[in-house]
Amino acid sequence: MINHYTKNKGDLGVLKAKCDLCQKGYLVLNPETEHAPFDLVVWKDGTFKTVQVKYREIKFGRIEISFKTSWTDKHGTHVVPVNKDLVDLYCVYCPETDKCYYFNPSDFGKSITLRVEAPKNNQKQGIRFADDYCEVP
Repeated sequence: MINHYTKNKGDLGVLKAKCDLCQKGYLVLNPETEHAPFDLVVWKDGTFKTVQVKYREIKFGRIEISFKTSWTDKHGTHVVPVNKDLVDLYCVYCPETDKCYYFNPSDFGKSITLRVEAPKNNQKQGIRFADDYCEVP
């Protein structure tokens, strides 16, 4: 097997998302291309949703997700904002917690931070705790 470290992490995130979504009662559909603006499509109760999956590790007690995409080609590295109109749902898999976290990217600005550990100053206001995002909105 060819080892592409970041690709392997992304593949693991998608597999974990598929399992979690299936356990939550969703029919999981796979696009036939890697060039779609989403990784999965799910269906439940007559409604389809596009899903972008991210693999994120905990850093300093939190999981940070930026709404941007990047790629490299012969012209260099490109970074552009995600078109949130094309994605209904973000699923973030965290290997340290072995959980998936879900949210609508349109509800947030350029990024979102989910807290896994309580802040050291015990701040509660304005904090988004990861465990509050375990269910599909």
